[in-house]
Amino acid sequence: MKHKSFFLGIAGNIGAGKTCLTRELNKRTGWQAYYEPVIDNPYLDDFYKDMKRWSFHLQIFFLSKRFQAQKKMLESGVSFIQDRTIYEDAEVFAKTLNRLGHMGDRDYANYKALFDTMLEFIRPPDLIIYLRAEPESLLERIKHRGRESEKSITLDYLKTLDEAYEEWLQRARGMTKLEEVDTDAVNFVEHSHRIDEIVELVKSHNCEPYATLAGCENVPCTSCGEDSRHSKA
Repeated sequence: MKHKSFFLGIAGNIGAGKTCLTRELNKRTGWQAYYEPVIDNPYLDDFYKDMKRWSFHLQIFFLSKRFQAQKKMLESGVSFIQDRTIYEDAEVFAKTLNRLGHMGDRDYANYKALFDTMLEFIRPPDLIIYLRAEPESLLERIKHRGRESEKSITLDYLKTLDEAYEEWLQRARGMTKLEEVDTDAVNFVEHSHRIDEIVELVKSHNCEPYATLAGCENVPCTSCGEDSRHSKA
């Protein structure tokens, strides 16, 4: 289904490069960008110190902020980019925390019921770009960026999240179009031309919103009928 505005979701594990790609796509397209609330998050530091105590609070915070932003942007009619989708909150992170015993079954059922209700008021992204990376690479990136709250993240936790992502990707492909980018092979900082390739990738999924795409006025749209959801950029 075509919409007047285009909704692009950037998905991926912790340290996959979502914020970097969202920022660069925002510069090239002029589309509004919504970044994951990490800096002003009142629960994140406490969560990594005691996951069992704070997992429900943290996930509710992320869910509410993501829902508010997505609903506001969809109602505004502007094209936008979302740094992590609301689906990952529920189907990757909350589910993983429940599996690991950090979120009890009662809290998880309550959380999931709220998530399911929220879905009645929003639509899925027109395209999701999933940033893939090996958990070992993710851990190195997390260490390199040096966020105090992330120092306790373990390789095992990243591997468990990675497994949940693999399960979710199968469902996501049935919900919307999905493209994968191997960020172990692509460095967006060192190879900025790959960002332009991703802009073209986004354009290939829907012609109508791109006539005024910043910096791309003279680039023709490709066929809108192609479904390349299983390819890798």
